[in-house]
Amino acid sequence: MSCRGAFVVVGAGPGLGAAAARRFGSEGHPVGLIARNAERLDRMSADLASRGLPTATETADVTDEQALTAALGALRQRLGPIEVALFSPRPNLTWIKPVLDTEPKDLASALSLSVLAAASAVRALVPDMRRRRRGTLLFTTGGAAVEPHRDRAVSAIAYAAESAYVRMLHEALTDDGVHAAQVTVVGPIGPGARHEPDEVARHLWRLHTTRDRPLLVMR
Repeated sequence: MSCRGAFVVVGAGPGLGAAAARRFGSEGHPVGLIARNAERLDRMSADLASRGLPTATETADVTDEQALTAALGALRQRLGPIEVALFSPRPNLTWIKPVLDTEPKDLASALSLSVLAAASAVRALVPDMRRRRRGTLLFTTGGAAVEPHRDRAVSAIAYAAESAYVRMLHEALTDDGVHAAQVTVVGPIGPGARHEPDEVARHLWRLHTTRDRPLLVMR
């Protein structure tokens, strides 16, 4: 049984989420994965299991507060206390439009994913972390958080709001032994792209272990 608490990815995908799961899992954290796509979760879980990394999965729409809270509770029951959580759901590309074409419903959908779902995860995770005085909340956003562009309005608005939320979490939780931090990735991420998923995962691990800053921007 690992002496480290669980590492859970909220909004797990085959790129960064999988890379982060491999990194934290290789460091001794049991891994939990939450996403809507059960087949994708099965593939990710099988890959991690083939590496000898203990893994559990829960299928949930992260924008459904009840479903997300239940999924986190189930993973806590299966894996033990959650020490680190990565909030990294991928936005729907159909929401991303020029600012003058962006409708209120596009903004509502993006904010529901990037901010409301993040707040649901935090409310489910933080009480136990504060009681244990131990925990890390990690978030990732795209480059629009720091370089807003009129042709990608939804991303800029939602990521800016998420960034403000993370900064306030950092300030509110630091005295309780809980570290909140964000990695903003400017430019494409993926195998052979400007930012390799394993590279971003390495920085996430460093933010967790050094706890020296609330924001890292990768350009």
